[in-house]
Amino acid sequence: MKIDLTDTTAGKVNKALVQGRRAIGTPAVGMVLTLVIVTDEENAYDALKAAGDASHEHPSRTLVVIKRVSRSPRDRTASRLDAEVRVGADAGSGETVILRLYGEVADHADSVVLPLLLPDAPVVVWWPVNAPLDPAKDPLGALAQRRVTDTYSSEQPVRELSARADAYTPGDTDLSWTRITPWRSMLAAALDQVVCEVKAVEVEGEEFNPSCELLAMWLADRLDVPVKRSLSAGPGLTAVRLDTSEGAIALDRADGSLATLSIDGQPDRAVALKRRETAELIAEELRRLDPDDTYASALRFGVERLNASAAPASAPEPVPAAPEPAAAATTDPSPKGEPVTHAAAASAAAGEAPATEAASQERAPLKKRAKAT
Repeated sequence: MKIDLTDTTAGKVNKALVQGRRAIGTPAVGMVLTLVIVTDEENAYDALKAAGDASHEHPSRTLVVIKRVSRSPRDRTASRLDAEVRVGADAGSGETVILRLYGEVADHADSVVLPLLLPDAPVVVWWPVNAPLDPAKDPLGALAQRRVTDTYSSEQPVRELSARADAYTPGDTDLSWTRITPWRSMLAAALDQVVCEVKAVEVEGEEFNPSCELLAMWLADRLDVPVKRSLSAGPGLTAVRLDTSEGAIALDRADGSLATLSIDGQPDRAVALKRRETAELIAEELRRLDPDDTYASALRFGVERLNASAAPASAPEPVPAAPEPAAAATTDPSPKGEPVTHAAAASAAAGEAPATEAASQERAPLKKRAKAT
């Protein structure tokens, strides 16, 4: 059942929801949470379809917030709210309200959404695209217990990860992190089969894929070993190789669906590791509403620190030897009968160290720095 409302209010939308439930014979509200989707007109269909598929596992009231940008200055000052209410078979296993905000009301979306939230039910806000840099400080994000973004949809995913780390608040999560859940489970299970010490790791995947970076940061954070990030043609993550004291462990997925797990001393095994749809990802995130501390630890490890840990240590530059003095070495005999130069004698008289001792003193800090690196 669909109910279209033009130039309406949040109160009329609530009445339409009650009217729709009574019309289909289900006056009770059986929703477990409120899912708020903030998107644009271009991506609204895909996001709504993914939320509808996820609602079979998590019946929820889905509020789709679409901010419409008016073309003329006169239309930008005129505020209007259009709504489309879907209940029953048209809304999957929950209720759906599509809100289109025009004019100044688009800057106050939280005041429209707040009266439509289910009472005493958790709130999850999802930005499929154009997520704010600090979701917790966004007016809509402040209403939620969980805030879901997708770094993969940004123009500069790696830089976006750094911004997410700086602005992280408990309750934030990212679908790029959700995509690597099967990889993390498989790698943890592989390490449980072998008693070994991991020495180095290589993560291979396509360029500008934040899931590859997050997996590499998770491994570097948990194993405390150097992690090398290498590039491939994709799709997505293609391989993870672990160099251990008992041999190599490799998880290789070349086609995006079937992977091969290789452990030294054991036969190779085929592993189902397909790339999942958005509906599966958002359904996984809706299963937990508590903060993801593992994601927070991996994110805070930092992309810059990951690149620095994988780079080989550079050797210290050689220090040029001190130039020999031009004076003759037979002018002034030393107390032990050894010849010294005029320059060395002048330095000794002034209480200074000879040139060779000064050079050794200059090299000492460099040796310390070389050991530190």
